[in-house]
Parts: sequence; C-alpha cells; structure tokens
Amino acid sequence: MSGDTRPLIGVLALQGAFAAHEAMFSRLGCRTRQVRTAVDLDGLDGLVLPGGESTTMSNLLVSSGLFFAVSEEIRAGLPVLGTCAGMILLATRISDGRADQVCFSAIDMEVRRNAYGRQIDSFETQLEVRGVDHRVPALFIRAPIVESVGPNVEVLAYEDGRPCLVRQDRVWAASFHPELTDDSSVHSLFVDCVDSCANDKAQSNDSSRSTVGTAQEQE
Repeated sequence: MSGDTRPLIGVLALQGAFAAHEAMFSRLGCRTRQVRTAVDLDGLDGLVLPGGESTTMSNLLVSSGLFFAVSEEIRAGLPVLGTCAGMILLATRISDGRADQVCFSAIDMEVRRNAYGRQIDSFETQLEVRGVDHRVPALFIRAPIVESVGPNVEVLAYEDGRPCLVRQDRVWAASFHPELTDDSSVHSLFVDCVDSCANDKAQSNDSSRSTVGTAQEQE
C-alpha cells in the first residue's frame, strides 16, 4: 500500500455476486478492485472469491489465465475469502465435482455442491460466529455443505451441526452469502486478518532493511 493506506481488496469479477462484496468492503473503509486478469492482482492486500456457479467460475479462471496467478498469490500468503461457490473453489476435495473442475486446495476440507437444495430451498438463519458478540444473519442460496475438515482448519460457525464458516491460516470460506445481508461482521473479521498480515509484512520489511543497513556499516 502506498499513498492511500486503506486496505485494497480485490474481488474476482468473472461471474457471481461481486458487486455486493465491493459495497460491503467500501462500507468498512476499504478500497476495492475488480479482478479479471492477472495484472489486477498486483498490489492487493486481500482477495475475495464470490458466490456464483462454481463450475462456470472454475472454467473462467482457467480460460482467463487467472487460475495459476491466484494459486501463486495464495501460496505467497495473500489473505483470501471465498463465499458459497468461492468456498468450493478453495476446498481440497469436491465430493460431487466434475472431472474438469479445478480448485485451489487452500483449505483442508471436503465439500459437496448445492447440498442445501435448489434456489427455492434458500433460507436465512442466525449464526453464532466466533469473535462476534452478536448472532450473525446468514443467507444460504444453493449452498455447499462442508462434509469434513482437516486438523488445521478452524471452524468459526456451524449451521445445523455442520461447519459453515472456516479458516485455515489466511484463507477463509463461508458456505453462505454474508455480502447479501446488512451485517458486515464476516467481512470485518476478514479485514482484521488483512490488516494483521499487512502489519506483519511491514515489520518484516523494516527488519530486513535494518539487517542490510547493519551489514553495510560493518563492511
């Protein structure tokens, strides 16, 4: 970040509900950028993979050349939030995925697509979310179900006994659509993670410059 020190959050804008995420992050004082090409990833402090149709998004990621670029950013430690279809893209295993469907394998979990039913079966409920002092409204629309998680995955919320909000290190995923309610709690938790990562990076850079300066003085 340079000049404007507000976090810059990229929102994958190939397909899906990206505009609602942009509006939510703007409410929280962040800058946003629509991501359609690998160049759009430059300088981001965080990235969102929105809801939509996971197979279509998978195909578009590959055809646009973004899949490899996003994979590299995740491996490099970029904080990422995936919602609904975005959760599917972040999973290591998709129990009912198509043979040509790709995923980032960023969270050690197995998911099943559209497991909450069709569009007509959509529902809203209230969730207890770790780190939030009130019940959070959550809208489930053709949502995936998390069938299992690995030992390094932190479950932040459950719906009917199943994980629906999880994180592994800097990667977050929700099976619901937090961007389609008026409650910004989930996005706020993610921004806290982004801020923490940015501070860690700044401290690391300061330490590196200090080490270089000391070495030069000793020459």
